[in-house]
Amino acid sequence: MGRAKKVVLAYSGGVDTSVCIPYLKHEWGVEEVITLAADLGQGDELEPVREKALNSGASESLVADVKESFVKDYAFAAIQANALYENRYPLGTALARPLIAKVLVDAAHKYGADAIAHGCTGKGNDQVRFDVACAALDPNLKILAPAREWGMSREETIAYGEKFGIPSPVKKSSPYSIDKNLLGRSIEAGILEDPAVEPLEEIYEMTKAIADTPNEPEYIEIGFTRGIPTSLNGTAKNPVELIEQLNQVVGNHGIGRIDMMENRLVGIKSREIYESPAMLVLIQAHRDLESLTLTADVTHYKRGIEESYTQIVYNGLWYSPLKSALDAFIQNTQERVVGTVRVKLFKGNASVVGRWSDNSLYSPDLATYGSEDQFDHKAAEGFIYVWGLPTRIWAQQGRS
Repeated sequence: MGRAKKVVLAYSGGVDTSVCIPYLKHEWGVEEVITLAADLGQGDELEPVREKALNSGASESLVADVKESFVKDYAFAAIQANALYENRYPLGTALARPLIAKVLVDAAHKYGADAIAHGCTGKGNDQVRFDVACAALDPNLKILAPAREWGMSREETIAYGEKFGIPSPVKKSSPYSIDKNLLGRSIEAGILEDPAVEPLEEIYEMTKAIADTPNEPEYIEIGFTRGIPTSLNGTAKNPVELIEQLNQVVGNHGIGRIDMMENRLVGIKSREIYESPAMLVLIQAHRDLESLTLTADVTHYKRGIEESYTQIVYNGLWYSPLKSALDAFIQNTQERVVGTVRVKLFKGNASVVGRWSDNSLYSPDLATYGSEDQFDHKAAEGFIYVWGLPTRIWAQQGRS
């Protein structure tokens, strides 16, 4: 298959990516496998993961701490775009893939590798995201996906690894497939594959059951600068700290769960469960602040741009010309999105209950129905005549 000599493998420490190491070397003739584990705030201890790669036959085992870039360059851009796939999913997993692809390609350049490899199967979205992102960043690098081709069952994969000294999982593995990072968790497989089955409480980690949430509401104030969240309750926060604290505060009130039927890029529907407390509330608050600071025509036009942006990111086209062009539009709209939003958290609900900004386009003197009203009511009649003229002509023509 025109294989490579030196490969950088996206590595998680799980069965599939561990087995990829001997498989690449013994089945595909790769001479050297360098693994790279990206620290996206998943909370795992990555030193054992690094050592496992070496024990599985990797010549180098790299760990890249990319948490700050993940939030600043990817999550915050998605918040500015109010990006919710199918109006529900805040792209926590999808946003991580172009960043992982970037560090893979950077490592390939640094170590002189001629290929990138990953452990994705042929049925999910991530294979598309990795393949397309890597090709966009360096079209000369080969992209290898052993798990897409080896045709082994889970049991056969474990047995193959054992032949090369990779231990089988010591405990019964979870029936669920879970992906976790700083922005949230995705949970699928097991009994969740039946769309009619209610998820068990055991699958959740970042959000409390409603019965266990506080009996009093909590109010938080999120400050934004150019559409980027920069403070919490009046205190400036660095990007990672802000997301971590919001996840905890919001999840404590049972907010951030999503149970949806999702249309995957490859054409199948999948039942997906997500936990994403901070991102959901940040997008909600950001959109509300835009309603105060953007003109009506920009607000309405941006909604269509947001839909396109979200599709592009979900479909793995982060490094594409259209994404770059939409970025320019979105950044321009964010110049005046500066202010604070107050959110009420209570029993699974986040409600925006206040907002203020020095760039507010709201005029109390025009909006009030009180004695301070400065709106010129006499101007309304002429406006209505001109505005309704096409409709009036159409109606008259229809009668004749």
